[in-house]
Amino acid sequence: NHWQGFAGSSRALAIAEQAKQADQPIIVICNDAPQVWHLQQEIEYFLDKNHSDETPELPVFSFPDWETLPYDNFSPHQDIVSQRLLTLYQLPRLKQGIVLISVSTLLLKLPPREYIEQNSLIMHTGQELNMHDVRSLFEQHGYNAVNQVYSHGEFAVRGSILDVFPMGSDKPLRIDFFDDETTGLEGFGTMGTRNGDRHRHLSNGQLAHPVN
Repeated sequence: NHWQGFAGSSRALAIAEQAKQADQPIIVICNDAPQVWHLQQEIEYFLDKNHSDETPELPVFSFPDWETLPYDNFSPHQDIVSQRLLTLYQLPRLKQGIVLISVSTLLLKLPPREYIEQNSLIMHTGQELNMHDVRSLFEQHGYNAVNQVYSHGEFAVRGSILDVFPMGSDKPLRIDFFDDETTGLEGFGTMGTRNGDRHRHLSNGQLAHPVN
């Protein structure tokens, strides 16, 4: 749809209402990255304000621009890479919701769906995994071994515990091992404090390198 004549935040309200009525995801094409950010804040406000326990919460994903030029000799920020990978991973599974993207970002090529699927980290409690193999997997995909995990793309090993901040995740994850079996998956703060957010499985952690 091509809408006109909106003032203030009325555009975001209209998009939120349209998304609730739609039986499929909707894509909102914005003029630039700042408009993507502002619209996301407004849409999430209206969806949260009108959300009730009887209606499922609608997901809102933004697909950010790389914010780098083709010949820059540095990589995009890890948070940008993480958000792009999360959106790409969720898109095939998205039954309803909103995806925000700018015109310039829409014109860029993307990796095949199979590439994202094959480079996704899927774990669950009780899974047979060798910690050494998991560590090698992270290193092969460009993750950095550190003493304390703070940023996306970092991991740390202490005894039978592996901390990792996967691409596409909004928080780091602590994985407990007993021999070659995962016995616990739990989110924690970047200061190392557990937040009590326990998981039976992890399905949105991305191992993929950024692809221009």
